[in-house]
Amino acid sequence: MCGIVGYIGKDNAKNIVINGLKRLEYRGYDSAGVAFIDSGELKIFKKSGKIRNLEFKLNKDLSLPHVAIGHTRWATHGEPNDINAHPHTDCSGKIAVVHNGIIENFTELKKSLENRGHKFKSQTDTEVIAHLVEEEIQKGKNLQEAVLSAVAKLKGSYAAAVIYEGEPDKIVCVRKDSPLVIGIGEGENFIASDVPAFLSYTNKVIFLNDNECAVVTADNVQIFDLNGHKVEKEIKKIPWSIAQAEKGGYKHFMLKEIYEQPKAIADTISGKLSIFEKKNEKILTNFDKIQIVACGTSFHAGLIGKFFIESISRIPVSVDYASEYRYRNPIIDKKTLIIAISQSGETADTLAAVRLARKKSAKVVAICNVIGSTITREADYTIYTHAGPEISVASTKAFTTQLAALFLFAVEVAKVRKTIDEETENKLLNELSEIPKKLKTFLDSENEKKLIRNIALEFYNSQDALYLGRFVNYPIALEGALKLKEISYIHAEGYPAGEMKHGPIALIDEKMPVVVIAPKDRVYEKIVSNIEEVKARKGKVIAVTNANCPEIKKLADFTIEIPTTEELLYPFLTVVPLQLFAYHIADFLGYDVDQPRNLAKSVTVE
Repeated sequence: MCGIVGYIGKDNAKNIVINGLKRLEYRGYDSAGVAFIDSGELKIFKKSGKIRNLEFKLNKDLSLPHVAIGHTRWATHGEPNDINAHPHTDCSGKIAVVHNGIIENFTELKKSLENRGHKFKSQTDTEVIAHLVEEEIQKGKNLQEAVLSAVAKLKGSYAAAVIYEGEPDKIVCVRKDSPLVIGIGEGENFIASDVPAFLSYTNKVIFLNDNECAVVTADNVQIFDLNGHKVEKEIKKIPWSIAQAEKGGYKHFMLKEIYEQPKAIADTISGKLSIFEKKNEKILTNFDKIQIVACGTSFHAGLIGKFFIESISRIPVSVDYASEYRYRNPIIDKKTLIIAISQSGETADTLAAVRLARKKSAKVVAICNVIGSTITREADYTIYTHAGPEISVASTKAFTTQLAALFLFAVEVAKVRKTIDEETENKLLNELSEIPKKLKTFLDSENEKKLIRNIALEFYNSQDALYLGRFVNYPIALEGALKLKEISYIHAEGYPAGEMKHGPIALIDEKMPVVVIAPKDRVYEKIVSNIEEVKARKGKVIAVTNANCPEIKKLADFTIEIPTTEELLYPFLTVVPLQLFAYHIADFLGYDVDQPRNLAKSVTVE
């Protein structure tokens, strides 16, 4: 959600920042802008709409600056237009600020500043930062001191970067509850909301923690706390290549990432059949209940994780939307283990849930894809998913690798607590290790690929869709419906198939596509009956099932066949046809698959 990029060094900062912003487009935005200092003068270019609109405007400028900051904005305060686009400046026009987050007390700050003679141009909360910095500089403070004094007056969340005509050789940035990372180069340094923005230049990074400030020059990076005391930080290496973040010949990132799932799952489980070291086993034994907190697709992974853990480890699990968790006064104590699931590791609501749990002395295990992200730093232990960079807003490989991490966790807990024997443990892990191969077999099947495209072609003009599942595939019905909503803007609803006659059955007619997840598992006969109920109301049934299910083939209008596996592991296989179905419908409709409207990849504000 929103993206910040900054550069200072020997090359053309304007071009580097624009390229970085393009790599952050997946975060979601509705306007973009760049500020830079050229020959001692601050220049600002900003434009609503896509980055290409800004780029067209910038191409007319012949400056070759060596310091610049840029931003992609996802509107919160004020409509998405040129004036509200970042960067924002002060009355003098010498200070420029880009900011992610929400300043909760901006109304009172703005009113106070206006009473002191400041003139505002935009409707944004961000602009108050520029004016606050201006006041502090007028008192004789340098840029770092002015920024620290300004943010001391803010309530809310922020990642902000500031440049100033009077000190053109530096960028000052600060962070609280919104991600910011520093890229370390040779004779050049970078700042960004996320690593892909500068990954083509360096994989050496410093992650800013909350309440930290960085002073970045071409040759040096210094980190301070908000009182101005120096903080020593570790430089980390990110194990991603820029090639992993490119499309690689696929039409969209989403399609590429769907096809990367066999490798991503294999990488996640490789060498991890024992995910905890001996010294961490206390985390696995010193609790009597588990609470999973997550948002969106990660929440659906958590629902499936509940099946894994309760079935294999025999420990009670509750699953909460992180956005609601802290408002229901959850019962947390030292015997509670929190599992926080977040693809980015920066999800604001999930972070808030983690912090609440830590205050109440609970231990936290994070499941995350981004090394060094905030959630991984605040958790007691992290299971990394190794999906590689996921660029498309609609999550695919992050989801299936989260499932892999949860399954490994469930088996490990069961092993330590002796709720399964060695034979069962080996059987489960061997079945898991076969999933990448089975998934690749399905994705390589030309018949299945053609079939899913044809089904999408049949239904892409539908107004509604119903997704049904039972047992461990009920959350897959939720996830399949979410994918269709996210990228095709078709109303879709996921439902437990057994609950269909308690309401949704009223929606079914000859125009309603009903996607039913029906592999050969313990509830197979039950879901066959549910399909018969749909057909009795003339619904169009798209079934995801196995080859050895003749009852389904007889009833369904369309049948997508997946390989057979252990029943708990079916979600790895059943979700993929639904990802492809949603993708092809959105593509047929001509929508921007990777950057669906109104959505952001990483939701860093509440």
